[in-house]
Amino acid sequence: MAKTNKWMIDPDDAVMLLIDHQSGLFQLVKDMDMLTLRNNVIALAKAARLTKVPTFTTASVPDGPNGPLIPEIHEANPEAIYIPRTGQINAWDNPKWVEAIENTGRKTLIIAGTLTSVCMAFPTLSALEAGYKVFNVVDASGNYSAMATDITLARVVQAGAVPTDTFAVLAELMATWNRADAMEFAAVMKDHIVPHYQLLFESYQKAQDVQKIGRETKLDRQAARAPR
Repeated sequence: MAKTNKWMIDPDDAVMLLIDHQSGLFQLVKDMDMLTLRNNVIALAKAARLTKVPTFTTASVPDGPNGPLIPEIHEANPEAIYIPRTGQINAWDNPKWVEAIENTGRKTLIIAGTLTSVCMAFPTLSALEAGYKVFNVVDASGNYSAMATDITLARVVQAGAVPTDTFAVLAELMATWNRADAMEFAAVMKDHIVPHYQLLFESYQKAQDVQKIGRETKLDRQAARAPR
């Protein structure tokens, strides 16, 4: 694997925290498209599974208007562990949440949460205070306004968090194309983050087919001139 530095994510030291990605809260998101948000969260769950990064999820009063976690997270990553909490707004105020993170022995946290101002920001500030390195996945968080997101980013960055995006996290966890599951990472890219990548896949596959079985269209390159 490629070497990392203090400004990058080390997959061997990372924990993925997906906080409050709930159906009810998604209805409040106005700073990004809901389907994009949903796909980015799924991509993070899949990337964590591929790289065996411990993943913890939680939900804020799922029995109330905030609603349940979107089901795709645990479908995409069956190894992810759901940790319920007893009303705490800040997930870090739940002792079981902190205990689960501490038990991994890892010190780098990848945090995404809806809403950005609260579900992402509050645990981030608490984790930084506790001595963790935190990467905030902004485009997998979602907020009720773009202004609120800008304010929140200023807040967490001043505290020491590193803002990032889903594609960057995927690439840092993947680290190299020289791995047996590289095409699984590529599938996550095209299925959830950059769907236009599918066009490159199709063009590349056609070029490979031409090399193996020849051209599909037989052109007569020596055709006679059309009569005058």
